[in-house]
Amino acid sequence: MLSQTAQNYINAEKFQNAEQLWFWFLYSKSLRGQFCHNHSAANQSRKICELIDVETLVTKLYLAGRLTDEQLSVMKQFGDRRRAPHQYIWTENRAAALWRDAMQTLQAAATHRGWIAE
Repeated sequence: MLSQTAQNYINAEKFQNAEQLWFWFLYSKSLRGQFCHNHSAANQSRKICELIDVETLVTKLYLAGRLTDEQLSVMKQFGDRRRAPHQYIWTENRAAALWRDAMQTLQAAATHRGWIAE
């Protein structure tokens, strides 16, 4: 017999890709500490992982040298804007390359953990 927590993870919604995971993480983290009783999007869907799981994964990737300071900065900057940098906007060209590499790294690690639908 599975515990209720284990059952929640089995029935939980997986992410479609690393960008969706990252945007969910930053949005949910911004809501933490705020009164979000009426935010149905935050309450209705159960995710496959917790905020601390994503934070731990990103920290491990950084400490292992798989994510750089510059990539984390771009991830935070554009994550807060809730959009990815665009490669065809001249001022965002470098950020787009950093974002793409960071999302590939996060995608591989999150897929390995079963958080992303295959």
